[in-house]
Amino acid sequence: MRLLVTGATGMIGTALAGHVGGEHEIARLVRSTPAGPGEFRWDPLAGEVDPAALEGVEAIVHLAGETVAGRWTESKKRRIRDSRVLGTRALARAAAAADSRPRVMVCASAIGYYGDRGDERLTEDSPPGTGFLAEVVQEWEAAAEPARAAGIRVVNLRFGIVQSAQGGALRTQLPLFRFGLGGPIGRGRQYVSWVAIDDVVRAIGHVLGSERLSGPANVTAPAPVTNAEYARTLGRVLHRPAVLPAPAPAVRLVLGEFAGEVLDGQRVLPERLLADGFGFAHPELEGALRHVLARD
Repeated sequence: MRLLVTGATGMIGTALAGHVGGEHEIARLVRSTPAGPGEFRWDPLAGEVDPAALEGVEAIVHLAGETVAGRWTESKKRRIRDSRVLGTRALARAAAAADSRPRVMVCASAIGYYGDRGDERLTEDSPPGTGFLAEVVQEWEAAAEPARAAGIRVVNLRFGIVQSAQGGALRTQLPLFRFGLGGPIGRGRQYVSWVAIDDVVRAIGHVLGSERLSGPANVTAPAPVTNAEYARTLGRVLHRPAVLPAPAPAVRLVLGEFAGEVLDGQRVLPERLLADGFGFAHPELEGALRHVLARD
């Protein structure tokens, strides 16, 4: 199968290439000048996609988007929204207009869709939450409508907090925890819906091959934990104490509006993947952390 991938150099894109590169041919959309065969230029904000990129493509895996981490200035929030909504819309329109349309378009999404929901058990059928990220995710998923209307199977993968030593939240926290300075954030009662990077790329492969799946699918391990439990588990894996809390006021002072995403939580369950027969290689947090940190 020939895949067209955006965000191919990111944490998930790099892992995906390593997972499926021997089985599928991968073409990449890049914003810079293409460096060689298999790379094609696009400008997601301008809505421009090189039509040659879609020649012979059977599936699209769309992962590109501005990181949400960091202080949310107005310009940062605009980049978060535009990179997702405008980029997805441009790619969906290009796919719909292609002479030979892809069969499936797998789009990154996020559990931010659900907003802060305390300990409520959330599935794909749960209604959206409120707040900036919840609103962005709703627009992001809706932006794929041109492809869906053209008969392309569209799957919106609502990723949880991806566990990888190569990037994301875990890599950011590791230095503190390794020095014994880690601990729960705020009260630690908020749920962390996590997923190992290996299961992320396996889920993408599963969705590409499953004609039964369309629409939203949560990509989270089936056993979410509280933030306090997450801290204890990471400390245990690293053989370090993890008892120093990060007080909520200090987190808000450092992170501003983005602190809400750290202090709030979602208890998200992967109901549709499980119902479709997907089996998680790392369903429990401690085993997942030992694997991604090579602490087996």
